[in-house]
Amino acid sequence: MQIFWQLRWYFRQQWRRYGGAIVILILVSLFELLPPRAIGWIVDGVVTGEITLPVMLSWLAGIAVLWFVVYILRIIWRVWLFGAAAELGTVLRNRLYRHFSSHPPVFFERYKTGDLMARSTNDVNAVVMTAGEGVLTAADSLIMGLAVLFVMTTMLSWELTVLALLPMPFMAMAVFRFGRQLHSCFSESQAAFSDLTDKTQETLNGVRMIRAFGLEQRQQADFADVVDRVGEKNLAVEKVDAKFDPVIQLTIGMSFFLSIAGGGYMVSQGRLTLGDLTAFALYQGLMIWPMLAMAWLFNILERGSAAWKRLQHIFDEAPEIVSGDAALAATQQDLQVDIEAFYWNGQTQPALSEVNVTLQPGQMLGIAGPIGSGKSTLFSLLLRQQELKQGSISYGGISITEADLHHWRSRFAVVSQSPFLFSRSIAENIALGRPDASMAQIRAAAQAACIDEDIIQFPDGYETLVGEKGITLSGGQKQRISIARALLLEAEILVLDDALSAVDGKTEHRILANLRQQQKQTVIVIAHRLTALEQADTVLVLQHGQIAEQGDHQTLIGAGSWYGEMYRYQQLEQAIKEAK
Repeated sequence: MQIFWQLRWYFRQQWRRYGGAIVILILVSLFELLPPRAIGWIVDGVVTGEITLPVMLSWLAGIAVLWFVVYILRIIWRVWLFGAAAELGTVLRNRLYRHFSSHPPVFFERYKTGDLMARSTNDVNAVVMTAGEGVLTAADSLIMGLAVLFVMTTMLSWELTVLALLPMPFMAMAVFRFGRQLHSCFSESQAAFSDLTDKTQETLNGVRMIRAFGLEQRQQADFADVVDRVGEKNLAVEKVDAKFDPVIQLTIGMSFFLSIAGGGYMVSQGRLTLGDLTAFALYQGLMIWPMLAMAWLFNILERGSAAWKRLQHIFDEAPEIVSGDAALAATQQDLQVDIEAFYWNGQTQPALSEVNVTLQPGQMLGIAGPIGSGKSTLFSLLLRQQELKQGSISYGGISITEADLHHWRSRFAVVSQSPFLFSRSIAENIALGRPDASMAQIRAAAQAACIDEDIIQFPDGYETLVGEKGITLSGGQKQRISIARALLLEAEILVLDDALSAVDGKTEHRILANLRQQQKQTVIVIAHRLTALEQADTVLVLQHGQIAEQGDHQTLIGAGSWYGEMYRYQQLEQAIKEAK
């Protein structure tokens, strides 16, 4: 029953629905107590010959009307109760989505995508069933069971009632034991389902690589192993689940045997009439559902409890990055970066140290350096995807740790080195950040990103569906669509994180020239191909997490250090390719 206490916050929100459903359920239970007693009177009347046919028919007609009323009331309370439970699923999934969105990337390194999907589907469904079927079985079995026991004890025979209840303690002990087994098995089955979901998602995402390496058979064998483990865990759940019904049926059978045998003896002794025994048997029939419901309730509660623990484990993880409440200026401001040192978790060497730069509105900052020099780390700190503890990053004199996190990130339009496209049309992908943008605005952004000519060549033009993750497009096309999407936002700061690596040099030059014409935007370009930094006002060259060189493109070439040597090497490489 602990799961009901844990969900009390939702029951308080929906107290009208749950309260109304339980009130109607009480009325239904009271109405259902009348027919067995009435039938008992009819039987006694028939045995003694004191009841006439018209009177009997009127009694039967009244019982039929009563059952029809019960039928209508049952529909009403089920709509209220299960409607409230279904809404809990919506609340939990929205809460999970907001929770996922508030976490930095490190959170998704701890939890696999398939695991999070499984918690958002199977675990939520189990909790919803607890808030619906669980509340139903708990309330219905308790109300009906107590009502029937009261009538059987006070109006018929308390001795016969005690006799009928003798097998119940044995059922209670068995159900409690099976419930604990079910909790453990269901937790393991949900964890196995998480592994299956993650394996499926991972395999489908990497299907091209799997085919390219000829790994289909091996992947099929690995997938079959995961499926078999899930099947074993689910079978363990079903084995425990299968123990409930035989115990309940045996208990019900023993209860009926004892009550009929004892009742028959009491009728023969004149201590009970045949009508009373008939009514008692009918009331005992009403007790079948409460007995079944109590076993089913334990089943539901253990599943719900296991699922809620998995969800609560996610909810209990507080976001490592907390938003401030300071308001940023409405106009563009200077971006000041003063990083003393930044360490990744578990690292003893700083990923960045002594990095200081000021970027004024409308300027272009280039960032270069060998692999592992700290370029992407600097990008993560700028977006506050990682928390800087030694140093500060400020915008217009306000530290980003004090600024409203949503407002700060909304100042950026980002194109990452691995662009992500949704399974929608090209136009919808470009207008992702501005769904109200007109087609003219979408095309203007596409032209600035040098992708418009490619798009109009497609049979459906801007309405072309790109497939999951843009699978139908080339790498360069995906990058340019992502750039168009970022340009359409007209954000204050545009960040290109190696976002031109898949386009040719001529197209790269045209895109960067278009960006320079938009003097309103501040641009940060992180690139391995140094021609992308030719138009930057300032270029930072990072090595081992520190600024090794700083200046404009021409100055760094003339310095003859890493930047100049790498630029000449890339120029030579390009000349050799063109010569071929």
